Amino acid sequence: MSGKLFNVGKVVNTHGIRGELKVVSQTDFPEERFGKGSRLVLTEPNDESRQLRVEVENARLHKNVYIVKFKGYDNINEVLPYKGWMLKVSEEDRKPLDEGEYYYHEIIGCRVVTDEGQELGTISDILAPGANHVWVVDRPKQKPVLLPVIDDVILDVNVEAKQVRVHLMEGLVD
Repeated sequence: MSGKLFNVGKVVNTHGIRGELKVVSQTDFPEERFGKGSRLVLTEPNDESRQLRVEVENARLHKNVYIVKFKGYDNINEVLPYKGWMLKVSEEDRKPLDEGEYYYHEIIGCRVVTDEGQELGTISDILAPGANHVWVVDRPKQKPVLLPVIDDVILDVNVEAKQVRVHLMEGLVD
């Protein structure tokens, strides 16, 4: 296995006695990531060198967590040691995105510049509170700016240059 690994979920508990795990999703593509046949990597959070490749046998959404069963793991005792581990996807197993869509790691760290040329700060986090995502822009010695990811605000995203050009609507900045 080569390349980077990207978080898609966290194992928070076991479910029943047949080897199922409760997973909190950390991906925009849970149906794909936890779909039958999906290849994932279980990683111990305190020692990322401890990894285990797994394949999803089946999964279902239950009370805002995914109940996931891996091929070859049919007993609670076989999956209990993985409680608290992270589920990741390898770079080669990621799906390509449509134009205008970005992975979180491509956006976080981008410099934000207004359409008037003023440097605003750096994107530090992405929130998903409802209808659209919100990018958190850290500014030196000032409150962060919360930018709604809508066409009226986000004018251009250049992930290669790690720069985002925005139009600041009235009321976005104190």
